[in-house]
Amino acid sequence: MDRSEIIRSAENQYKQILEEFFMSVYNEISLSSHGIDHHRRVWNYAKEFLNQIPSGNSNKLIQLSASLIIACYLHDTGMSVDPGPKHGKLSRKFCTLFLNKHNLSENDFHETMEAIENHDNKDYPTHGVKNDLQTILSVSDDLDAFGLTGVFRYTEIYLTRGIDFEKIGNLIRENAERRFLNFLKSFGSYIEIVEKHTARFNILDEFFSRYNAQLASYQFGLSQPSGYCGVIELFDHMIKRRIELKEIYLESDKYLVDPTIRWFFTELKKEISV
Repeated sequence: MDRSEIIRSAENQYKQILEEFFMSVYNEISLSSHGIDHHRRVWNYAKEFLNQIPSGNSNKLIQLSASLIIACYLHDTGMSVDPGPKHGKLSRKFCTLFLNKHNLSENDFHETMEAIENHDNKDYPTHGVKNDLQTILSVSDDLDAFGLTGVFRYTEIYLTRGIDFEKIGNLIRENAERRFLNFLKSFGSYIEIVEKHTARFNILDEFFSRYNAQLASYQFGLSQPSGYCGVIELFDHMIKRRIELKEIYLESDKYLVDPTIRWFFTELKKEISV
């Protein structure tokens, strides 16, 4: 089999049962930005790297593709239980349940479980050598933190963790820059992929730069949110009232009066679904 056939075979074997398992264990309302669409996008980003990296031999690529699709679809399942930064251990337990349910050997997928447990270590240690699986999973997850999709993902998780409006802009920009630099360190030689995701990183960074600029004069809690701060205020409204993102789209006359907010959610809708 050629490379594309190997990747397609992994999808044919695992994608449907992974999505069915995910939907059975993940509560979308708890943290909708990390629901099934996030995991689909992470797998799509991972395929970009699978199509580029040196494969060695077919058997190695077959195992890597199988391991990676499982890791991509299950890495954030634990967030439905605990959205904290240590959710990887919970996600590993869900992976074990999945493997057992489908009579797959844990020994064959030990590296998969290790990658899932450690995928959210964003300190990017320089010592030690990460395997292809963990590197691709971690970077693919990072790539979904860019663009307007990244604005949504970062904001929901940071506000859910209780971080103040005044702090999230700088914290997100700092965190995203670390992710971006690690992406360049890991895959900087892949020119087309780098160009694509550099543009997406810049969209996120510019959004929060403008958010920070508006922050000094913005009053949260007024009757009509506006501008970049208004976008973040709407996400806070969603979290506190347990509203799903699709409800914002369905009630566009109510929420999307402000031109910046209307632009944001119009473009986000184009980005976010796979």
